[in-house]
Amino acid sequence: MIEEALDFKAESESVAALLKDLSNEAYDTPTQFKGWTIYDILAHLHLWNMAADWTLAEPAKFNALMGDVIQVFQGGKTHQDLQREWCMKEGLEAGTKLYAAWLTGFEAVANKYAVADPDTRVKWGGPDMSARSCIIARQMETWAHAQAIFDVLGQTRIDADRLKNVAHIGVTTYSWSFKVNGLYPILPKPYVRLTAPSGDIWEWNDPQIGNKVEGSATEFSQVVTQCRSISDTSLKTTGDAATKWMAIAQCFAGGPETPPAPGTRHTQKG
Repeated sequence: MIEEALDFKAESESVAALLKDLSNEAYDTPTQFKGWTIYDILAHLHLWNMAADWTLAEPAKFNALMGDVIQVFQGGKTHQDLQREWCMKEGLEAGTKLYAAWLTGFEAVANKYAVADPDTRVKWGGPDMSARSCIIARQMETWAHAQAIFDVLGQTRIDADRLKNVAHIGVTTYSWSFKVNGLYPILPKPYVRLTAPSGDIWEWNDPQIGNKVEGSATEFSQVVTQCRSISDTSLKTTGDAATKWMAIAQCFAGGPETPPAPGTRHTQKG
């Protein structure tokens, strides 16, 4: 059993509660994430949830999707184009229809992964990964993209300790954050000491007085997923490695992305 599938489901349910009474018109609201609308974000989550479903249960469908993805990007189109075109084909042009499909979809994905062999290898856009890693990545992406929705709706999210999955990805992609930016990782890796939503203390790597990151697990997760500039958090970095890492942290795949500028990602007031 993959218990992290239940974390993904709970994360999705927290977003579902936020969106359940949203009107079709409200889905057109632009967010602080690259100007994507709420619709764009939900379309992205739904499409890649379905990709996670298919790579586990229907590989032929996943392969067909990846063929379509390559064609879209080679044609000079964007992620938004890809998602919107796919949703139109699925008859999900209205935000409320998309919401209903996403709701059914994430529940099905969670249920399938919950009973899957954690070590089963599944294909993805990059290297293959385990089924456990795939569903944790779905939780991370759901949590990260949902931040922009919480922000634009003026809501402060109340996190739970399932956030540890996201923080863990942030810690374990330390070297990747440097390499994707064409830099050599600075060793040793910093000690990371975070306060969980419950108040528990989470720790990674060897304790080091002069090389560490300390603070809120929520704020750490916001920085490594590039939902916040570190300047807009209370995180404390000590030492060259920790400070440089937090300035470029990127826990997701793809090309290098520039973290948000100070003050550009925040909870909006009504």
